[in-house]
Amino acid sequence: MKLTRIHNDASGTSRFGEVEIELRDHGIIGLLSEPLPCQSVIFRRNEAGYAYDWHPAPRRQLIVMLDGSIEIETGDGEIRTFSAGDILLVEDTTGKGHRTRSLTGDARHSLFIPLRD
Repeated sequence: MKLTRIHNDASGTSRFGEVEIELRDHGIIGLLSEPLPCQSVIFRRNEAGYAYDWHPAPRRQLIVMLDGSIEIETGDGEIRTFSAGDILLVEDTTGKGHRTRSLTGDARHSLFIPLRD
């Protein structure tokens, strides 16, 4: 399973990448990854028109998009769109960070899952 990653390069500029989560066959229940240690789950709702200018992530975390669509721009100028079902691994916790804006006229729901190091 592939996740989109937002991280800082050696110069401290945020950029996109990919992380492959290995899944193993567990029979009738399907393919599962190894457990990832996490701290909690945060439920989030953003109102329509949400836009958050340049900011680093507050912590290393997974973001699971439940509905709506967003556009994220990283420090290297790349822009990608994410929507329901997408999962991001956000690790750009220092520097300029990234910016986010909602692309739909509706409220947006997501889960934040802070990871333990």
